[in-house]
Amino acid sequence: MLAALTGTGLSAAAGLNAYIPFILVALIARFTDVVTLPHQYAWIESNWAIGIAAVLLLSEVVLDKVALVDHLNDAVGTFVRPATGGLIFAATTAAGDFEQGSSFMQDNPWIGVLLGIVTAGIVHTAKAVTRPVVNAGTAGLGTPVVSAAEDGAALTLSLIAIFIPVLVVFLLLLLLWGLFALWRRNRRRKQHRDQLMSDAGYS
Repeated sequence: MLAALTGTGLSAAAGLNAYIPFILVALIARFTDVVTLPHQYAWIESNWAIGIAAVLLLSEVVLDKVALVDHLNDAVGTFVRPATGGLIFAATTAAGDFEQGSSFMQDNPWIGVLLGIVTAGIVHTAKAVTRPVVNAGTAGLGTPVVSAAEDGAALTLSLIAIFIPVLVVFLLLLLLWGLFALWRRNRRRKQHRDQLMSDAGYS
């Protein structure tokens, strides 16, 4: 159960930023005993995997904070984020089973992959739908602020998923509520601004 919550939290974080949960799992697995990855996922903590993920994370952090460019970044993320979510869900649930002497998730990795893809896909879709409204409602000024908040949420959710997985459900509900509230507020702001411009044009 806890392993499933960990996988869910990490895959949801991947929906916001694909590389934060990946690097976090890789580093914790490599330098601590908190996460012990089964042999088929051991490559995640390799030097080359961590190095590539670090470069991609840097690119993601920069590109996602530039209005309009972030839309292209989200388009690429449509494939990358769910794929990473599936991988991380499968790897961490298999690790949890491995520590408990079970091999179910190792023998059926498709279950973890599928659940991770769906979870990350839902969060990514919410992010991708919200961002254009934020950009339009703030003339792009809110883009770096929202992006930084999403990165912080991805990091926080990843840490809690690994160390306090029982809180994952609460945080996921809070995250989805926050994204919806942000989308609704900025959509109303944009509609109000458009109405004012329309009224001014006809006056």
